[in-house]
Amino acid sequence: MLKVTILGTAGSTPTKLRNLPAMALDYDGSVLLFDCGEGTQRQCMYYSVNISRIKAIFLSHIHGDHTIGLAGLLRTLALNKRTEPVYIYIPQGFEKHLIALIGFDMALIPYKLIIKPIKSGTIYKGKNFQVSAFKLTHTVPTYGFVFKEDDKIRFLKPKIKALGIKGSMFKELLKNKHIKIGKKTIRLSEVTFKEEGKKIAYATDTRPSASTVAAASGADVLIHESTYAEAEKKLARERHHSTATESATIAKKSRAKRLVLVHLSARYRTPEQILKEARAVFHNTDVAKDGFVINL
Repeated sequence: MLKVTILGTAGSTPTKLRNLPAMALDYDGSVLLFDCGEGTQRQCMYYSVNISRIKAIFLSHIHGDHTIGLAGLLRTLALNKRTEPVYIYIPQGFEKHLIALIGFDMALIPYKLIIKPIKSGTIYKGKNFQVSAFKLTHTVPTYGFVFKEDDKIRFLKPKIKALGIKGSMFKELLKNKHIKIGKKTIRLSEVTFKEEGKKIAYATDTRPSASTVAAASGADVLIHESTYAEAEKKLARERHHSTATESATIAKKSRAKRLVLVHLSARYRTPEQILKEARAVFHNTDVAKDGFVINL
């Protein structure tokens, strides 16, 4: 099971309806947290994300709206008697900033914090999946992330039935890549097909970038910031953010199957304009609200 819960959809400052950035990805009971804005642990409680199952936290960059919720979350895990290590990924060179952010609570955390610098490429591997990072274009070093489920080998049922493959023969076929039935050799490739694993790309905060297009190529879902509508395009350039039209163009170029927009400026009371502009370029677009769920 793969379930994504968007915990916070505001950009820079919260509103009455939108919390600061955070996204939880639950894969077969293991939770990965992407960004940890102020109030993230309460959002987890409100939207039924089990924080005790968090294995790793990926921080796109050091800005406060993406990180201030971290210390409180880690402290709550300590109060809940956690013993399992927590992996925290942060752009290289900002490890000391992270320790300063956690502050006094560092001494009150009994479990191990494993702080890892982010570089482009694969940074985390779990059971049947991996997380990779790619560079974004913002005012400080910033990274986007791709969750990729491992591909699966599936058997062609009509063929295996016709050939009489059953029981322990499957194990032998997977191990040796072939089996013999009588005088006939059956190769694994003849009776199987590859099922592509699910792919989710997450990009915020950023200007539109070729690296996002490449990283999100063919993604089942691209979750991309859309801080501004097109009327504020100049402001988006100055502050190194994206407009709805620009985000939709990235989705179109990457051939993603679906676009979900997050990180909306507090100036937009409702998302209609953002959604309209994005759908004019890439129809399969949603503007997330807090608690927005994606099941794959």
